[in-house]
Amino acid sequence: MRAALSLFAAAGLLAGCSVVPEAREQPAPDPTIAEDQGELRPAMIEVHNAARRAVGVPALTWDAGLARDARIYAEELARDERFDHSPSSTREGQGENLWMGTRGAYTFAEMAGGWVDERRHFRRGRFPDNSTSGDWLDVGHYTQIVWRTTQRVGCGVASNARDDYLVCRYAPQGNIVGRDPIEG
Repeated sequence: MRAALSLFAAAGLLAGCSVVPEAREQPAPDPTIAEDQGELRPAMIEVHNAARRAVGVPALTWDAGLARDARIYAEELARDERFDHSPSSTREGQGENLWMGTRGAYTFAEMAGGWVDERRHFRRGRFPDNSTSGDWLDVGHYTQIVWRTTQRVGCGVASNARDDYLVCRYAPQGNIVGRDPIEG
């Protein structure tokens, strides 16, 4: 199984860390990623809504504004070669899932499928007490995907010479402390 990196920087895992990349020539934009954006939407809607159907919550609709903002942020992550959540203040009322993996090694469905696979650790209850491991980080991507009151999603993808970055934004946000993801 190919390894993918997936973290919740907001939980403090990257707090206080800063990486200053060496000054170097940036790679030219990858035209295949621009072409792939059209394939991204149906793949993300299918993966997200299949997970939501499985737990009986309403389907998400695609939001072009969320997708635009997600792509802009994915491009920033790829350009800066970093992996952390955007500041909450820049996406007020929105949730965010991030994925990063080896460039060209994963389909869009595999990228989002890693988030959905977190369901193996999910248990019903109030967030953040939803993980069989006792750590909400093991289910946080999944709970955002299936959060009942979330209605819209938009995703963007970008690459650098080494990695692909997927960012999905959700509105209204999920993962609200004290609430049940499935009940809302």
